[in-house]
Formats: sequence, structure tokens, C-alpha cells
Amino acid sequence: MTIIVPDSEHRGLVARLPRRLRGLALLARLDRPIGWWLLFWPGAWGVALAGGVVARWDLILWILAGSIAMRGAGCVYNDIVDRDLDAQVARTAARPIPSGMVSVRTAWLWLVALSLVGLVVLVQLHALAAGVALASLAPVAAYPFMKRITWWPQAWLGLVFSWAALVGWSEVAGDLSAPMWWLYAGSIAWVIGYDTIYALQDREDDALIGVRSSALRMGRHVQGGVASFYALALLLWSAAIWAVRPDPLALAALLPAAVHLGWQVVTLRPDDGGNALARFRANRLTGLLLFLAFAVVGTGA
Repeated sequence: MTIIVPDSEHRGLVARLPRRLRGLALLARLDRPIGWWLLFWPGAWGVALAGGVVARWDLILWILAGSIAMRGAGCVYNDIVDRDLDAQVARTAARPIPSGMVSVRTAWLWLVALSLVGLVVLVQLHALAAGVALASLAPVAAYPFMKRITWWPQAWLGLVFSWAALVGWSEVAGDLSAPMWWLYAGSIAWVIGYDTIYALQDREDDALIGVRSSALRMGRHVQGGVASFYALALLLWSAAIWAVRPDPLALAALLPAAVHLGWQVVTLRPDDGGNALARFRANRLTGLLLFLAFAVVGTGA
């Protein structure tokens, strides 16, 4: 039997906020920091692989601030678009808009406020990286509709959630060269893997209301499917490292992350929502292990 883990959890500091502020915090998923961690890590990887960990530590902090704000803005926009679908899914029915905690008008105002924070981060970038960052707006806006038209909305999320890798690399390296694209492609495969795990929580409800996902598409083969995407990610990241530092020893930096991803696959129980959520959240550590790997390679290149 699938265990349903509510999407909005009133806990910690968020639970102590006044009702209106609590609704805004929940709408931006401030109670669930895993989302902005997953958005942040590819940007930090780009900085690290380009050799900017020490010289551009400030950029890493700006990317972190931008990730928190823009992940929140993306969640608000997604909830505005998906409010009718969310009301039909057990895990998302308690979200602020379908539950009536926050009005649609207030949600739009909150979206604008969060986007202004993102604008502050944008002006810290040079022209090339700023242009790359702005180019993300179109795929971000299209994402909430993907689950209605394709079985692979996770692939589109990969395009969006990996975009910071392009920003981080281009800001430090000043170009759009091959290592950046290998890094980006690997991140997309990683996102497909972990978001398929996340989508396991909603398979029954999604099937009933006609929402598509890679978890449904893979069916009984979901564990093998996730393993394949993780393996592809590691292969592409290996290509990114080789393009920066063509040394077999440099590839060994990926081993801790590879072991951690393998653990996720081996211990995944597709019919246990709590297990799937825990394996999904474990990718925060994956991001850190990869950051360390890319920092070692970029600094020593």
C-alpha cells in the first residue's frame, strides 16, 4: 500500500508564522528546502568545474539566493496553473491555493515579489551569463503544462532545474564551451532520475486524473529506469570532467556520488511513498558530493 506524504507540512519555523505568512511560506515551499538545494547544486557545479570555487565564492552565494527565490517563484506559478489538478490529488490537496489558505490574486503578487529578488541576483552577472539566465524563463513558464501533453514532464524539469549549470559556468569561464554542455546534459539525466522517484508518490492519483509522468510510463521497470538515467548522468559528467582535465584519476572524483546514487536505486521501494520521498531528498547529498568532485577537478585543472 502506498503511503501518502502530504506536500504541505506545517512544521518548524513555518508552523509558528501567522496564518497569512504561513500560507505564503508554504506556497513558496520554504518548509521544503530540498527543492532549492536541487536547483542550486548544478549552478555551484558550473562554478566549481570552471575553477571558480575560491575566486568566485560570492557567485556561489548569489546562485544560492537566486535558487531560493526562483524555486519559490516557480512553485507559486506551478500552483496557480495546477490549482484544479492539485485539488484532486491527496498529496497536494492541502497546498495553500486549493485549500483556500491563499487566494490566486495574492499568489500572483507573491510571485512578483519573489521574481524581484531574482532580478537583484541577475544584475550581479556579466552580460553572457545574464542572457543565459533570462533564456530560462520560457522553459520555466512551459513546465506546468508538460504533464498534460507528455509522459516525460521530468525531462522538461531536467531542462529547467539544470539551467543554473549554464549560468555558473558561463559567468566564470566567459564562454559556452563543451564541458558546460556535458555538465548540463548530465544534470538533466540526474533530474529525470530523482524526479521519477518523487513521482512514485502520485502514481495512483495521476493515473486516475490523467496526469502523465515517467513513473507511470516506466511501470514495473521504474527501478531499472532510474538506474539507467543515473548511469547516463555519470557518463555525461565523466565527459565534462575529461573535457576539463583528461586524466583517468580525475574521473575517480565521481566515485562517492556514484556509490550514493547506486544506494538510492538498490534501496528504492516503488510502492512505499515514504521511502520514495526519502530517496528523493537524499539527492541533496548527491549534489554536495558532486560539488566536491567538480571543485577538485576544476581547481586542479
